[in-house]
Amino acid sequence: MKITNNATVNVEYELFVEGDNGELELMERATPDQPLNFIFGVGMMLARFEKHLEGLEAGESFEFQIPCEEAYGEYDDEAVVELDRSVFEIDGKLDEEMVFEGNVVPLMDSEGNRLQAQVVSVTDTNVTVDLNHPLAGENLTFKGKVIEVHEATEEELNAVFGSGCGCDSGCGCDDGHDHDHEHSNGHGCGSCGCGN
Repeated sequence: MKITNNATVNVEYELFVEGDNGELELMERATPDQPLNFIFGVGMMLARFEKHLEGLEAGESFEFQIPCEEAYGEYDDEAVVELDRSVFEIDGKLDEEMVFEGNVVPLMDSEGNRLQAQVVSVTDTNVTVDLNHPLAGENLTFKGKVIEVHEATEEELNAVFGSGCGCDSGCGCDDGHDHDHEHSNGHGCGSCGCGN
């Protein structure tokens, strides 16, 4: 079966970005034992990621690049914000097991949207966080192989549409992918279209 809308797809892949010296740097990996599993065409993945996989069958390999503007956009300096330390305090105390430099913390904006923010710095009065997607500003290179393709079952479709985004949690950034993260920054969001 070819990859088409409403197909359940399992793929193994390696995700690379350009390092400081111009060489590709491994950011994330989904293995044959713990593949990326998603339903094609329902908005779970980046549109450009799906476009490159459309029509492939189990056993076929792929390699492609997604420019940053079609992935997670350019890095936005204005998305680095300073928040009052009290936002992160419980009973007047900072949760130091959660709020420390480099860690990713869940936040909610004034409209109730869930966000993931990386802590940049912590002072006596403020916590500076970066709201950019961890892969913002990066051109993404995927190399991998399609492991399995089958028509999505009613149960699989209900799991997606019942939750609103198709993510069933599991990785630190709520992308729901059961894959090994070989990540330098603790995120596993390379191809998921949600949870950014």
